[in-house]
Amino acid sequence: MTDQAAPMRTAARAEPAGRQQIDAPRGRLVDLTLLVAEELPCWWSTHMPYQHKTFNWFADRADPAAPLLSRTGPYQTRWMLIDEHTGTHVDAPAHFVPPPGSGLPHEGEQGTVTVDRVPLEQLAGPAAVIDVPEDLPGAGPGVSPTIEPGLLHEHERDHGPIEAGTVVLFRTGWDRRYHPGAEGDGYCFDALVARTGPGWPAPEVPIMTELLGRGVRCVGTDAPSMGSSHDGGPVHVAGLSRGAVFVEALHHLERLPSRGAYFLFAPLNIARGTGAPGRAMAWVPTDDGSRPA
Repeated sequence: MTDQAAPMRTAARAEPAGRQQIDAPRGRLVDLTLLVAEELPCWWSTHMPYQHKTFNWFADRADPAAPLLSRTGPYQTRWMLIDEHTGTHVDAPAHFVPPPGSGLPHEGEQGTVTVDRVPLEQLAGPAAVIDVPEDLPGAGPGVSPTIEPGLLHEHERDHGPIEAGTVVLFRTGWDRRYHPGAEGDGYCFDALVARTGPGWPAPEVPIMTELLGRGVRCVGTDAPSMGSSHDGGPVHVAGLSRGAVFVEALHHLERLPSRGAYFLFAPLNIARGTGAPGRAMAWVPTDDGSRPA
């Protein structure tokens, strides 16, 4: 029988789960966040487009296309229409895991873990950046090439084993396709909707299972999604159902070393959110180990 009380368990609470306290890292701070703008391909191509409009302007200003009004005084403020999975964002387990008692496939306790219940400490940790070659085989129109466990093993041979609590980041270089206007269609739309362009490199269940087995609980990518353009569900279910979270649409991972940086993603604290945009950053060690001036 479906538990009709299940939705009530998602009532908002003031404090998220977890310790919510992180010791200050050392090093040079690097921003890893995409710019969000209406002219950029910042939203998932089959979801509502991002919008950002002026609500109040300093003074009334006539314009035949979009007049500006000073409704509430001489200052500027704008409103946003935004999907949870816009720009650089996190996927909470509830994104792909239905709540227990729903009667739906893959239901489980992780279906109650919305973004406001993800501990901030799970979104932070030493970074292991895995390089994904540009010529990864298997790409085709609307089809993503697969990131296989062999790339993980190669990374560990070169840099040592990945330990529990590490944040694993896939560096594919796909964010180089993030451009305004029609030029930006190659970032997501061409692969996901038009099926005319290649899909982004994406990990599948085998490599995700290995990472989870090592105690990894946060995985990131500079592609639009952790899942492939042709079948994104299985890897989401595999990771999120076991309590992992995914940080997607990262930017400038080339600024990080393969090991040694400390990663943090700070999402908006949205009650009942299946995900949330936020700010991704990393501290990269300086040569002498000191804090930057």
